[in-house]
Amino acid sequence: MPLPPAERRPVGAASDGDFPVLGLGPEQLQNHSAPGRRHWPGGVELRFQEMLMGGAALDAVGVPLPDETLAAARASDGILLGAIGGYKWDANEKHLKPETGLLDIRAGLGVFANLRPVTVFPQLVDASPLKKDIAEGVDIMVVRELTGGIYFGRPRGFGTNDNGEETGFNTEIYSVSEIDRIARVAFEVARKRGGKLCSVDKANVLEASMLWRKRVTAIASEFPDVELSHMYVDNAAMQLVRNPKQFDTIVTNNIFGDILSDEASMITGSIGMLSSASVGESGPGLFEPIHGSAPDIAGQDKANPIATILSGAMLLKYGLGAEDAAKRIETAVAQTLDNGFRTGDIYSPGTTLVGCKRMGMEVLKALESHR
Repeated sequence: MPLPPAERRPVGAASDGDFPVLGLGPEQLQNHSAPGRRHWPGGVELRFQEMLMGGAALDAVGVPLPDETLAAARASDGILLGAIGGYKWDANEKHLKPETGLLDIRAGLGVFANLRPVTVFPQLVDASPLKKDIAEGVDIMVVRELTGGIYFGRPRGFGTNDNGEETGFNTEIYSVSEIDRIARVAFEVARKRGGKLCSVDKANVLEASMLWRKRVTAIASEFPDVELSHMYVDNAAMQLVRNPKQFDTIVTNNIFGDILSDEASMITGSIGMLSSASVGESGPGLFEPIHGSAPDIAGQDKANPIATILSGAMLLKYGLGAEDAAKRIETAVAQTLDNGFRTGDIYSPGTTLVGCKRMGMEVLKALESHR
């Protein structure tokens, strides 16, 4: 249960600099998430503590996840994470890449379940690359296993084969306990939504997927009110484009979830619209947009802040149990879209093109108009 306001610990905010907390640009970051107390909608009082991570941490202290940042994250009630990465650090060794900091903080917090909602806003259905009758009404939750599989499996590395050729290798591995816990999360999510869960794997080829399917099927007996189906990942990739409305909740492993959720994001018209929540069995959750840091447009006031704003709503809902406050943010985003404001990635003729900062301010105006 969330702590009373007076007893809350700080909410950590980690950023790479390009997409600060709330995605409102550096100018707004100081006003809305600087250290100290801040009142969010619904009477929720938060104290923010901003910490370095990713490329910003590499530049400042030489590592992508400083010990101080991980300690502050563990001591908080929730973490709102800015986008990670950039061309500047692409040539770094693996342990000095910004993305390594992201993997490390997920593992360090034990957040094994990643929830990625894919919702087509009625105001943006024409921005979808799919036909209107296919995209309209899409509402999917992708539940991705986050701390196992090929991204973390051992052995991994480089070697030499019998012919003297250099090789690279990774290991896709899952234990029963890892599969069971993510399956239970997915069934619980599906139970609160449309009651349908599709488990995505590659059980016709991969032993890890064979075990995945076996265990998800076994856990289904605990949730007789949820309809379970199975689908191979290549078919799922096709069906997301062909008939996305057939899906309610999807559960899948780390790498398949990474790819499918990015594919599904484009149904909405832009990856800049999608938030995510990463939660574990205990401790604080990690809330972040699914997009990257977009270094090609960094500092140009072109980015779409909505995914990060909605990540703040997910922090309130899933991290602090403040569902009313989360709903107010979601409503403010919808009202801003109703008012015709669009960043470049979702712009269409007849709407008002605005930058990142202006879009953020319009959401704040909408939020304040319903106090």
